[in-house]
Amino acid sequence: MGSKGSDLLDVLADAAPRVLTPVAIVVVGYALSRGLRWFLRHLLEGRRTPSFAAVMSKLAGWILLSLAIMAAIVAVFPSVKPVDILAGLGFFSVAAGFAFQDILENLLSGLLLILRQPFRSGDQITVGEISGTVQSITIRETRLRTFDGQLVLIPNRDVYKSVITVRTHFSSRRVAFVVGVAYENDAGEACRIIQAALAQDVARMDGSPQPEAFVTQLGVSTVDIEARFWCSPEQHDVAVAMDSAIRTVKAALDAAEIEMPADIVVLQASPSLRAAISGEAEVTPGGGIRGRLTRRD
Repeated sequence: MGSKGSDLLDVLADAAPRVLTPVAIVVVGYALSRGLRWFLRHLLEGRRTPSFAAVMSKLAGWILLSLAIMAAIVAVFPSVKPVDILAGLGFFSVAAGFAFQDILENLLSGLLLILRQPFRSGDQITVGEISGTVQSITIRETRLRTFDGQLVLIPNRDVYKSVITVRTHFSSRRVAFVVGVAYENDAGEACRIIQAALAQDVARMDGSPQPEAFVTQLGVSTVDIEARFWCSPEQHDVAVAMDSAIRTVKAALDAAEIEMPADIVVLQASPSLRAAISGEAEVTPGGGIRGRLTRRD
């Protein structure tokens, strides 16, 4: 028994370096990868967007950890060459590409979005039918906070393939609304009044293009004038500016006694309406007539 115990200890002593060395390599590699992630994140946050700093630091940490694992494998199996490992990884990556196509597509799309930076965290964008404020861009999805306070996660591949409207890319944005004035009023004078009212509106941004007013359509009961002005691109600022502009224009037109009539609706009397008014026949709830409608001379 004593000789067997000593032989077991000798085997463990001989195997200990082969076991502890790769474990130590992985532990040290993991610690270095965490340190590299922390360093790169703090280094890039002051120069690039938070999403860029988070994703790039995470990728750098993964690469360093992968190299440490490869070094540990070589330490356990000295006959294995790094070239053989890279060849095996190449085959594995092809197989994984087919198996995890959606995940890899989102990963690649996220990297392209982060590198190109068509929008940044805090921008207000529209992707398809979804609008909101960008919270962050991760490796898998783009996080949007909608204007009514909901979190929407959009896969990066859908964002990259879609038409993206970045509402806050420029410092100002043009908005418009339609005002209908009566045919009896002078359309040119109404345009001048609207334009002057918008120019004096306090909600309009200083330095932006001058407001405009154009006749766009001859409607059924009104001459339609489109009022255009520029304001801050933020969603809330647009709503506030629109409210102020409409109030200002309405007050100016009222002061100038320019009529803004309601739509003219033409009603044609049907036999059931005539029967209901005259009482000559009974009208059903569906608009039909019970009995015979007599004709008056």
